[in-house]
Formats: sequence, structure tokens, C-alpha cells
Amino acid sequence: MAVNINTVYQTVLYILNKEQRGYVTPAEFNSLASQVQSEIFMSYFPDGNQLNRQNQNNTQNDTEFFNMFKDTAYKLYPFEKTTSFTYNTATAILGWEYTGTGTIFKLGEIISTYNTTNPQYDSITQLTSQSDFSKITRSQLTAPTMQYPLCTTGSSSVNTSQVLLKVSPQPDLLNVNCLFKPKEPRWDFTVGTLGQYLYANTSIDFELDVSEQSSLIINILKYCGIIINDPTIIQAASQEAQQASINEKS
Repeated sequence: MAVNINTVYQTVLYILNKEQRGYVTPAEFNSLASQVQSEIFMSYFPDGNQLNRQNQNNTQNDTEFFNMFKDTAYKLYPFEKTTSFTYNTATAILGWEYTGTGTIFKLGEIISTYNTTNPQYDSITQLTSQSDFSKITRSQLTAPTMQYPLCTTGSSSVNTSQVLLKVSPQPDLLNVNCLFKPKEPRWDFTVGTLGQYLYANTSIDFELDVSEQSSLIINILKYCGIIINDPTIIQAASQEAQQASINEKS
């Protein structure tokens, strides 16, 4: 469940205005919202790694709803999707591309399908570096097979933002379990008769889990303190964020 961006913006404005500490424009808020969402999203990976150590040491709370490692993994589920890649036959590319609208953050399990064979193979494909890919595929002893295919990543000369995969041997279909970045949040508005900003339903909510609402507000306030040059806001928000982090990991 996403976090409503209007709720976050109005809360931030309320806290700032309550103490008459300035105002943050929609453009400034959108920039801060995007930055904070990205920071929270990126924090899941080192946090998950740290919490997994507790699993390995049998010190993790495994009670339902209280396993913090599972909670962190749960927050990533909305961004995990199995995606079909399309083979681009252009001379400058010759590889498998993701042609959707989202931005891929990480590649997970890669499945190469060879459906013109009997039996059909749906093979887990090992991802390797370009140098290793070149060495392995050129050797007769280590050349990949349909049962054990090999792939590497590259960049498309047509669209450098696209993920490009080269697979050996060439499959008929390619499906990849991908982790996508959250969409950039945006508070859209119309201008009222008094020149005020009015929330528009074309806005884009935060894609993070609803449990992150407090973290979003606190961390946006921290950056607001920098914009309006109020160190007390920065200090208060930083202390609150630090205490929340300690409580989660203790």
C-alpha cells in the first residue's frame, strides 16, 4: 500500500507553519520527496543484510509480524516483477532489452527458454562479467549449453538507459526476475482563485510501504531545515530519525 503524497506534504507544511519556520514550495517538496524516497529504498539492502546476520545467529525474532528481516523483504515485494525481454536485431545492439517504462535496479534470476528443442529447456542462466563471458564462450571446453546458458550485461547504443543482455546460446524467450526502482513521487497542483496551490489528482504517490510514512515526513523535514536555514529543524528531525533507526534494529 502506497503512501499518499498529499498527506505527507500537508503534514510537512503543518509542522513548519505551526512554528512559523517558513514554507516549502511544491517544486522544492517534489525534489526532497524524490531524494528521501530513494534514500529509504536504498537503505533496505544494508539493513536487510544486517538483519539477516541475526537469522544466521538464531537471534532473530521469528514470531509472526515481528520478524524484522521478513518485514524488510516484504517492503521490496511491490518492486519485484518477472519481466519479459525482447531481442533487438539491430546491428548496433544484437541483444535482449527491457522495453517497458520502469527503471530496473537489480537483476535477479534469469530464465532462458529454448522451445524449439525436444524436450524444451527453461534454464537458469548464469550472469557473468563481459570479460568472463568472452573467455568462456570462445572456449570449446567451457562453452555454454542450453542446459547451462551464460549471459552478460551491456549498454544499448540506441538507449543507454535500457538494460541489455547478451545470452549464449541464443534462447527463444528470456524472462528475468527484476527489482525495479520506485517511481518518482510528484505533488501536482492547480492554482486557485486566490493564487493558492490546490492538490491535483494527477499527482504520483510514494510507492513505499505505508509503514514508511513517518520516516518520509521526518527526513523531508530534515532537508526542509537546510532549505529555510533552520538548524533546529535539522537537529530535531535527525535525532528522531536516529532514534527510530535504533529502535528498529535493537
